[in-house]
Amino acid sequence: MNWFEGFTAQSITANGVDIFFRCGDNRQKPALVLLHGFPQTHVMWHRVAQLLRQDYFLVLPDVRGYGDSSHAPGLPDHSNYSKRAMATDVVAITDALGLDRFFLCGHDRGGRVAHRLALDHGARIRKLCVIDIAPTLDMYASTNMEFARAYYHWFHLIQPSPMPESMIGGNATAYLHQKLGGWGAGGLGHIEPQALAEYERCFCRPEAIHTACEDYRASAGLDLEHDRASRDQGEKIACDTLVLWGERGVVQRMFKPMDLWQAQCGAQVSGAAVPAGHFIPEELPGMTADALRNFMR
Repeated sequence: MNWFEGFTAQSITANGVDIFFRCGDNRQKPALVLLHGFPQTHVMWHRVAQLLRQDYFLVLPDVRGYGDSSHAPGLPDHSNYSKRAMATDVVAITDALGLDRFFLCGHDRGGRVAHRLALDHGARIRKLCVIDIAPTLDMYASTNMEFARAYYHWFHLIQPSPMPESMIGGNATAYLHQKLGGWGAGGLGHIEPQALAEYERCFCRPEAIHTACEDYRASAGLDLEHDRASRDQGEKIACDTLVLWGERGVVQRMFKPMDLWQAQCGAQVSGAAVPAGHFIPEELPGMTADALRNFMR
């Protein structure tokens, strides 16, 4: 894929699963790990990666359950798709690459992995950026009709297997396109055909649909337990944090992301709404790259 010219494709086995990732060739530069969200893969970063490849040693994983990483069946308690488990995969990649500390950015589900990673492995994170999310616990706690309508997939995907898997599998491509074109994105115009084909290849498989559901099942159960425990213990994100969200998205319409993230951070929090929907790195790659470069110095 010419988008990733100069990047190497690798895979490691860690925590009992295989994790696929790409990394750049600037080993002398500071490391920056970029985590994707639902229903995508590391490919969502392709434009941002080309803009940042000279400034950072970039690491782009497919988080477990997505892309070319492991799609092992979910355990009864969904613990193998908890954000804590996904965070340990990222730590394993950085250990394998010899990276003691790194910058970290996550979009959507990747932002939730990044949040948990910053709590569980805070000494490893130099600075954190989360894109178009509010903390999971706060989003669930404030659920109302408007949120349920906008994020109905949060409540559909967590239903017991195999009901949502079977429903999505009836026309997985249509489901995928609806998700990629929604949440203020205004259709699929921000996604190049090559990227869309990659998302279709990776998502429209029974095992991938199942593990995406498991990601959400974990977030509605075990992840909330972990988040409540962290708050009860007074755990905070220890590094400076940048929060970006889309002006046309649900987070802007229904939440106060700066207030919610400031409550979870023990360091400086900065951020802003940007003129986009949910898929900010693909809708505004130049702005995203500039924001990360200016923040992660």
